[in-house]
Parts: sequence; C-alpha cells; structure tokens
Amino acid sequence: MAKSAWTSPGRSSETKPSIGRRVKQFAVDYVRQWELQTMVIPGILFMIVFCFVPIYGLTIAFKSYTVIDTLDSAPWVGLENFRIILSDRYFWDSVVNTLAISFLKLAIGFVLPIVLAIMIYEVRFNRFKKLVQTVSYLPHFLSWIVLGGMMITWFSTTGLFNQLLLDLGLISNAQNILLDANKYWWIATLSDIWKESGWGTILYLAIMAKIDPTYYEAAKIDGAGRLRQIWNITLPNMKMIISLNLILTISGLLGSNLDQTLVLMNSQNREKAEVINSYVYRMGLAQGDFSYATAVGLGVSIVSVILLLTANKVTSKMNDNQSVL
Repeated sequence: MAKSAWTSPGRSSETKPSIGRRVKQFAVDYVRQWELQTMVIPGILFMIVFCFVPIYGLTIAFKSYTVIDTLDSAPWVGLENFRIILSDRYFWDSVVNTLAISFLKLAIGFVLPIVLAIMIYEVRFNRFKKLVQTVSYLPHFLSWIVLGGMMITWFSTTGLFNQLLLDLGLISNAQNILLDANKYWWIATLSDIWKESGWGTILYLAIMAKIDPTYYEAAKIDGAGRLRQIWNITLPNMKMIISLNLILTISGLLGSNLDQTLVLMNSQNREKAEVINSYVYRMGLAQGDFSYATAVGLGVSIVSVILLLTANKVTSKMNDNQSVL
C-alpha cells in the first residue's frame, strides 16, 4: 500500500489525537466509570479551593498588608519582611524550641512505634494483643483540649503526679512542672509520644502481617532465635515504610503541634514553649501582622520542601537508589 502524501519519510503516520477526540474519549471513560469519577470530583474541588486558590495570598509576604487593604491594593515592600525576620530574636527563639522538640520526638518518637509494633506482633495471646492495641490507640482519638486538661490537672500541686511522688518519698514539696520552662521540652515530647505511638504502629503491623511465615520457619530451622529473626527478616521487610515515615518526619522538623502548644503553654514556660507555629499564630491573628506571619510561614514551607527532597535523596541511597516518594 502506498504511503499517504501527507506522511513524510521518517515521521510516524500516527498523529496526535485532536482535542475533540480526546474530549469524546474522556466522556466515554467518564460514563463507563461514572461512580468512581464522581467520587473524585469533591476531592478535586477541595484541592482547588483550599490548596491552589490560596497560593495567591502568599504575595502578602512581599507587601505591607493590613485589614483595610486588599491583596492587590497593599503596597509592595519586597524582601523587607524577610529582613525583619532574620533580625527578630523572638523568631529565632521559636526556631530553637521547635528544633529541640522536633529532634527529641525524632530520636524517641520515631523508634518507639517500631519497637512497640514488633512487641505487639510477637505476642501470641490474641486477646492480650487486642487489649494492648486498644489501650495504645486510645490517646490518639482524644483531642489535645482533653489531654491538655488532664495534664494540667495531673501536674498541679495537688494533682496525681505530685501526690504519687510525695507518697513514694521522691520529693518533699509539690511543684507544678508545667510552670517550669526548663522541663517543657521533655513534657511536650513525652506527651506527644504517649498520644501518637500506638497509632503509629498501624502501618508497621500491616506490613508485618504480610511477611511470609515460611521465612520465620526456615530461620527457626537454621537455629535463629527471635531477636535474630526480627533483625534479619522483620526489619528488612519494613525498610520501605520506615524510610517513608522517616522522610515525612524529617520534612516536618520545622512544624510542631500547634494544638499541644496552645494548651500547655503559659506565661511561665513561654520562653521554652513558643514554637514557630504558635509564633506565626500570635503574630498573624493576635497582633494582626499578616505580612510578617505569611513571610515566616512561606520561609518555613520552603525549608521543609528542601528537607523533604534531601531526606528522600539520602534514603534512596540507603535503599539501593530506590526512591521512596
């Protein structure tokens, strides 16, 4: 068959589908899967309205914006807000507090769910296993308003914590440790770990449930004990999900739990309790300096993206150049 006069040598005879044909194909696919396609629409609209449209508001980080201005009428100030940030001592104090609490959570809170998941997985008595899972999951479903109120009551001078220490003879005078700024980093870290560790085991338990039992049987025949089986079988099979959680944790080092901070922070421990998120909240909503607060948030977001990409690159090197994201 002779080639078409419209087809030049060395060029594929297949042409790109026209817009009309692609629209028609989309309509056919939509009708064929209309239930699934319709379920996606609310999510797409949510992303557009709450994620993409507000991006334009980031321009106020480069403006002197007040409540009487619009986004377009506010005067441009360039990088002036960022210059103020770099010379703001209170901002850098919040950065130090954020990083200190985040690194403590990373060092303890990242490892503990893995250990807890393995311990739960190794339990052979199913009723006890379910009890442990339920008890460890429960704090996650309580808001920080509830947990914060409980902690404020427990740590008061007449609360459970002080009464227990007095009865054991470990202290002679009751004191409210929430008023001690030097102890706040540990309070914030341990209370967050207590709340989220049980919930953090879910992914690890799901991965371990998929491990082929014959691996453990073969290792047992070879004389491997439980610790050796965990080290050589369980942990390698959890490597990818551990890497993913590590990436997400590192990318959130400059983020912190705003709810926890607002509940536990007071005038006595503010020096050590003020984190970046609460600082942005205070500057933006409490003091009305929206441009400054937006500039801080934008800078933190940029650094977080850099941390995310760096962590992904490092973990991919550790996983034989296999990217997790």
